[in-house]
Amino acid sequence: MSSSACINDCLPGILSPDAVPFTPMSQENRVELGSVAATGVQFNRCASKLRSLRAGNPANLKTELNILFDQLISENYTSNYSPNHNILPEEVCTLLVHVTRLVPLSQEHLVVKLCQLTHHLLNQLQVVVDEQTLDVCMCYAVQALGVCNPWTHSEILLALSTLVYGNGPHCHRHLGALLGDDGILRLYSDPSHPDMELRRAALTCLANLCLSVPGQASLEEPYRSVCFKVFLQTLQSPQPPDADPLLYCMMVQGAVKGLQASLSGGKWRFGGSEELGALLAVLKRFMFHGCPGVCVEWLSVLYPAPLPQYETFCPLNLSICRGRKAGEEEEVEREVRPGPPGGGRTWPKTPGLPPSPAVVSSLASFWKMSSSDSEFSDPEGAAHSKLRLYHSRVRQGVLLCLLTVVKAVDRRTLYGYWSSFIPDTPIGGPPPLTLLTIVLKDPSPKVRTCALQVLSALLEGSRQFLGVAEDLAPPRTSYTPFSFSMATTVRELHRSLSLALLAESSPHTLTQVVKCLAHLVGNAPYNRLRPGLLSPLWRQIRPYLRHRDVNVRVSVLTLYGALVSAQAPLPEIQLLLTQPHTPPPQDTRNSQTPHTHTPPASHTPGEEESRVPWLLQLCVSLVTQPRDDQSDSEGPGGGASVLEPSPVRLEALQVLAHLVRGYFPLCQVCLCELGGVSARCLRETDPSVQLHGAKLLEELGTGIIQQYRSESSQPESCRVPIQQVVQFWVEVLSGPLNGALQSQQHPTLQTSACDTLSSILPQAFTELPRSQTLCITVLLGLTFSDNSLVKAAAVRALGVYILFPCLREDVMFVADTANAILTALDDRSPNVRAKAAWSLGNLTDTLIVNMGCLGEVFQEELSDMLVLQMVQSATKASTDKDRVKSNAVRALGNLLHFLSLGQLTRPVFQRPLEEAISALVTTVQSEATMKVRWNACYALGNAFRNPALPLDSASWSASAFSALCSVVISCQNFKVRIKSAAALSVPASRRCYGDAERFGCVWRSLLTALEHSEETRDFLEYRYCSALRHTLTHSLTHLLQLSQSHDMPALGASLQTEEGRGFRGHLVKYLRGGGGGVEYNAEVICSDMSIQSLVGNCAN
Repeated sequence: MSSSACINDCLPGILSPDAVPFTPMSQENRVELGSVAATGVQFNRCASKLRSLRAGNPANLKTELNILFDQLISENYTSNYSPNHNILPEEVCTLLVHVTRLVPLSQEHLVVKLCQLTHHLLNQLQVVVDEQTLDVCMCYAVQALGVCNPWTHSEILLALSTLVYGNGPHCHRHLGALLGDDGILRLYSDPSHPDMELRRAALTCLANLCLSVPGQASLEEPYRSVCFKVFLQTLQSPQPPDADPLLYCMMVQGAVKGLQASLSGGKWRFGGSEELGALLAVLKRFMFHGCPGVCVEWLSVLYPAPLPQYETFCPLNLSICRGRKAGEEEEVEREVRPGPPGGGRTWPKTPGLPPSPAVVSSLASFWKMSSSDSEFSDPEGAAHSKLRLYHSRVRQGVLLCLLTVVKAVDRRTLYGYWSSFIPDTPIGGPPPLTLLTIVLKDPSPKVRTCALQVLSALLEGSRQFLGVAEDLAPPRTSYTPFSFSMATTVRELHRSLSLALLAESSPHTLTQVVKCLAHLVGNAPYNRLRPGLLSPLWRQIRPYLRHRDVNVRVSVLTLYGALVSAQAPLPEIQLLLTQPHTPPPQDTRNSQTPHTHTPPASHTPGEEESRVPWLLQLCVSLVTQPRDDQSDSEGPGGGASVLEPSPVRLEALQVLAHLVRGYFPLCQVCLCELGGVSARCLRETDPSVQLHGAKLLEELGTGIIQQYRSESSQPESCRVPIQQVVQFWVEVLSGPLNGALQSQQHPTLQTSACDTLSSILPQAFTELPRSQTLCITVLLGLTFSDNSLVKAAAVRALGVYILFPCLREDVMFVADTANAILTALDDRSPNVRAKAAWSLGNLTDTLIVNMGCLGEVFQEELSDMLVLQMVQSATKASTDKDRVKSNAVRALGNLLHFLSLGQLTRPVFQRPLEEAISALVTTVQSEATMKVRWNACYALGNAFRNPALPLDSASWSASAFSALCSVVISCQNFKVRIKSAAALSVPASRRCYGDAERFGCVWRSLLTALEHSEETRDFLEYRYCSALRHTLTHSLTHLLQLSQSHDMPALGASLQTEEGRGFRGHLVKYLRGGGGGVEYNAEVICSDMSIQSLVGNCAN
């Protein structure tokens, strides 16, 4: 066993508030304490004697050292050592430094004992040596490796591996001697070295060198790359024919741990796809190390390919299979795993259909064998059991290393290797060897768990990759589209994981199976797949809601949450929610253990009512009702009045939130009941339960708002009546939500409570006169909170309220909200500034609405200085980060539109006005994100709508038009070009465009943009080509209408060019299609002849 494993196994327990209370010490414990004290005394006595010895003093120094070393090594510090002892790390380090001076390298037996003592003390006392001790001891060990005979080297390397554990960055003085071209570790770890024990010890040293401790630097380059190549070469080299299998397994474990440590020590760059492919190939080979019946020609390198790579099976060596005894395939830690009738796990014949018990692969028959015909004697059986245990540890370590690779490599790079680890449907012949093969066939539950963790890591975040899957269209006979192949992969994953769910009995592994299914459901595009995948899974997992293991129940609820969140609302899920569920009859053979393999189906009161989703009722009962039984994993002491464990209740609340978000029409019948559940959660003392109760309230409010949106497809008769909504919020606002808003010790709960206040329906808010003042006062107060999360949520909620019709015309509320937002814009937190900028954008939207509804009355009531401060703050925010800048420029456009003539003529507004326009121009021309530039173009167009702005004479006017003309031609994003073209068509009079030169520049820019409207580097932009041409033609037609006689020569010349002739064709299409140009069609251009006449006038 490596030293890292030993040290990990010896970590002490961590004290916690949940520790067992103090009880009086028994007589047995007093005896044990006496032995512990004796151990401490023994160490101090021996250490004191060793420190008193001097090199060359007494003649019997060798004898004294032998005796003292033996006494120190004989103590078992693992069971007896306690922090109460006075065995300090400094004393251990001082002792080791001193004894290295006492033992000459010529005394090899003493050198070996010194190395054993070093390993024993550091490993069992869990001491990480300081840099001075490390340097002294490493110098001694390196010299010993160069001087002493080879028979001592394994012990020296063992001590060296303990010294360097987590100290790799501090070994820089000795790295050349260890890892250089002629380094001792490079020599002993070479695959050609004949001594397997030395190879294993050297690999352990290399792995411990690469191990990085959190908070410290990792091993420096190029030594980390050297170690990585050594580990990879070790795994790629074949097993020597005369090697001890157990020793070979230990060597492989050392190399795998080293690979994992190398990849975990910071960012790693593979030397091209060949190196990554070679690593994945060797890891895949060792994933099946020691598995019976696997005889495969493994690839040396895996290449990323769009089509799956299937292994080529060679004929099984029957003599080897016969030589294997019947009990060889059963792991020591293997649990009894019930399977389908007929015995064993089998591959179904037809993918996508319910599992069939037919055996379609010879692999299945050789994977597991009965242990009833054992031909080994007891010693032989014990040896083979130990070998199987070591094989399983190799597979487990390899899978953990593969998990590290998956987390370290970019997902887009890994997508090309999916076919090597995730199967599609097996079409004849034996199935490929993949992760799912291990999940279904490996006898070790730990190995199966690791395989599921790797599979979950691959599926997590794969929505973009799996999103191309589609099989709604009939399959093609000539070729198989990639989308259909991906759909087949999704179906095969469903089939295999469903098989694993049926056959798994280990609770921990069962939890991982369900979590893996949750990752699959959360990333697969079921709206593009043929229905029928989710219904069997929905029914299959329901019995596990009453599993005796808490973790299983929590994972099943997580899976239900993923099901109701997947592309909601899905018709298949909607049908499953409304249909009553009839559980299958329980198998009486498993009645003794109803909560393990086949748990009984759950029943909830009123489940037969089709109006209320049964899942909703189940989750409500899990949150509010006492549990009816007690799980083994929950410990004794439970009673009938005890609620479900906290993780179950929290997950049930999350499922309720997902249900409300995706299927609110089905949940609205229980609106009051769900409100009561939230209120009950808010009254509890557990902050987590309170938080989830507040989030459920927010989802309820958001669902009501969605129903009342103008674009909602919900019939008015099916909406929640407004009076019921008002009553709902009256009860909420008079309940425990106020306490959550004032819970300063739990800022996350305060944040969620602010979000809840922002989800009140505007129409209902009007009917809450008593609560309006409370909500506004609380939110304005929370904008001064010391917590940035609370402050951001309060500012955002005010940004929502400012749009409410009953509040937006209140000048005092507008002013108070503006002051709070301006203060938040100067906050240190980027999140607070982003929310404040968004709220400022909403506030300025309200100013524009009020200006249209109330006219100059509202402009006069609002303070000029407040408006000026908003302009200055928005200008400053436009230089902030993109997430702030995006809404800051939107607010600037609204404010420039809002300014009155009286304000614009005041000297105090002149410089802020120029700075605001300059900020918008700079943003339009910058390299910011396209969303920011789009908003900046929109803001300039919004500013152009203000007739009081002197567009014809202002100094900044030329730069504004020039920026838009440049963007409309050169920007790679078509949506930005569309918005810049729309901005150029905003001015309503010819005067706003300035002189003929500027007017002609705008005209030529639009013509050029129209000519090149199909040129782009990004294929995805082509979908906006039609909208871009439409907007450009509209803008050109607008300029034609406004043109005057002195503009005609320039326009006519341009119309004679190639660009002008192209514009004529687009103009005809635009006008014939309606094109939004009603004014032109009615008054200027009524026929094709009038088009020619207009163009002719321009040309003449």
